[in-house]
Amino acid sequence: MAADPGSWPIGTDKMSRCIRERDWSATSLGPIDSWPGVLRVLLDTLLAAPLPMCILWGDEGLQLYNDAHAALIGESHPEALGTPVDLTWGNVWPRLIEARRQGDRSQSCLLNHHRLSREDTTERPAAWFDLALSPIHDGQAIAGQLLCLRYSEEQALRRSEADIRMITDALPVLIGYVDRDQRYRFNNRYYETWFGQTPEALYGKHLAEVVGNDAYEARRSEITAALAGEEVIFEAAMPHRDGEQRRSWMHYLPRRDSEGQVQGFFVLAQDVTERSRAEQALRELNETLEARIQERTNALAEVYERLLKEMASREQAQEALRQAQKMEAVGQLTGGIAHDFNNMLTGIIGGLDLIQRYNGTGRHAETGRFIDAAMTSANRAAALTHRLLAFARRQPLNLKRVDINDLIESMRDLLVRTLGSHILVDAQLDADLWPAHSDENQLESALLNLVINARDAMPDGGSLYIATANLEIRKTGEIGELVPGRYVSLSVLDSGCGMTPKVLAAAFEPFFTTKPIGQGTGLGLSMIYGFARQAGGHVHICSEQDKGTEVTLYLPAHHDATAVLEDGKTITQVPQALQGESVLVVEDDAAVRMLVLDVLGMLGYSALEAAEANAAVNILESDARIDLLISDVGLPGMNGRQLAEVARQLRPGLRVLFITGYAEQAASSGFLDAGMDMVAKPFAIDVLATRIRSMLARS
Repeated sequence: MAADPGSWPIGTDKMSRCIRERDWSATSLGPIDSWPGVLRVLLDTLLAAPLPMCILWGDEGLQLYNDAHAALIGESHPEALGTPVDLTWGNVWPRLIEARRQGDRSQSCLLNHHRLSREDTTERPAAWFDLALSPIHDGQAIAGQLLCLRYSEEQALRRSEADIRMITDALPVLIGYVDRDQRYRFNNRYYETWFGQTPEALYGKHLAEVVGNDAYEARRSEITAALAGEEVIFEAAMPHRDGEQRRSWMHYLPRRDSEGQVQGFFVLAQDVTERSRAEQALRELNETLEARIQERTNALAEVYERLLKEMASREQAQEALRQAQKMEAVGQLTGGIAHDFNNMLTGIIGGLDLIQRYNGTGRHAETGRFIDAAMTSANRAAALTHRLLAFARRQPLNLKRVDINDLIESMRDLLVRTLGSHILVDAQLDADLWPAHSDENQLESALLNLVINARDAMPDGGSLYIATANLEIRKTGEIGELVPGRYVSLSVLDSGCGMTPKVLAAAFEPFFTTKPIGQGTGLGLSMIYGFARQAGGHVHICSEQDKGTEVTLYLPAHHDATAVLEDGKTITQVPQALQGESVLVVEDDAAVRMLVLDVLGMLGYSALEAAEANAAVNILESDARIDLLISDVGLPGMNGRQLAEVARQLRPGLRVLFITGYAEQAASSGFLDAGMDMVAKPFAIDVLATRIRSMLARS
């Protein structure tokens, strides 16, 4: 290497240019030509080095440095060239002198993880470096020092640790970092909750010391994979401070340096013990239920196989078996149903209790909201009962004249909101549609169920069409088992995912569903099927996978085109009794009997009462005026239908209105004769008043 400064590489090198152009005569270094040879040789090495390096010459530590070090000097460059080091890095030189004093002056000195900062300014952030100070020999004397700086990665991690810890301490997850020696270098506060040791106490400990040898050996392969640079996710047992083994979801995430070398890995662990216990309990419950259902099904099968030998009809036995299995499944749901009913009863009983208390203290104006709450709970309970009984095909339907087009239009807003904006809705309704003979409430529920099923089949959007049409069947077998006559069809067509042949074959089976657990009961189509058959109609499904589904509901047309009052509508003027009309009420439930008698009295009717059939027969045998008999179906001893037969023998042509909550006989065809009608419990007062007036008007 040449000593002549003119031969040094200049080019665009800022340091070379500064050294060449600066007048050093004002410093102790003097002109460059007078510099010692060793200094000029070192300067050539300095300029070519990529790492920050600085020559500190003489006792004052006069600075000569390269471009990498100039970036640290910042605004003090190039004025710092040739000046004492303590004027630029005041916090470095005293520590280095102290380190040199304690060691051998002729040997290199290391200062690890040192924080370099400018004391005269706050504009530049602090940085962490490893410092190496090596002596420069000029012949026999030590004339200077060579300072090398290497950025400390470990201290860079510590520098941002406060911000990281603030975030990680707020998370209910174990978050840690272990180095290549498998020693913890970072832990969040959740480690203290789990292991009972603070992050400070855990720092530097080996993985095996923290989790225990058994857990460490169990996951040794995962640790090896993480240190090899592989991201690992697994579930494992983890010891806890309470002495209990916990299930933990583990995630090892390798950390690499700028050159891609693995330096260690992050440890993420979440306690999933309760989830695992719940899953295990659910599996055991499912296994137990399946075993119990299978045992009962096998027993029922044996019973009905014996019955098959005694009956003329195998089909009847199979239907009875299916019904028994279905009711067995319903029995398994009674826990949830009881929970729902208890909630509803709480709203009713609590509301009535508060109404009573408020009335007792004169706060009559405040009872309205409790009345509304009680009515809402009662209506929910009634709706649930009706749906369950309709599913079991034991709920007597309130068959009457229903205009399906009007029903669809009245539900349009509800249907649109149910479907959402991503589904196009269109209706193709026959303008000359015949009125249907159906139960309006059950028909509304059926339509809503079909629309919800269509929506779930189109999660990404699509089209839904609702259509109505008249249909006349001329011979049995054209559509299902429908007998010849006039029918009205209601179709719901979607462009959704459709059904496979296997799914289509099981669509009407109770509790069959393709939806995830908790999102479907499997009762919707089964209830629709039961309702249609009970109403004398039929349901047909046409579906193809990936092409959509069409469900068509066929209902008998109403035989009378004359409109009548519809149940459930608000009636502004309740029909009053005519002069002298008298009604006999037979009901074994005192609360229901009192309610009906009060309604009759409010409407101006004379009322007679009996709690059971024999007492009613005594009144019927008397000469008291009776224009209408209102009787519960399920009476003790002689039932309501039998009482009606006796009443008509004693008083031919007497009108009879049955009230019932549940009776299997009432659901069968032929139960009602001419001059008889039925109201299902629970009923609205306006509905009862209108039905009474309608029957007396016909008489």
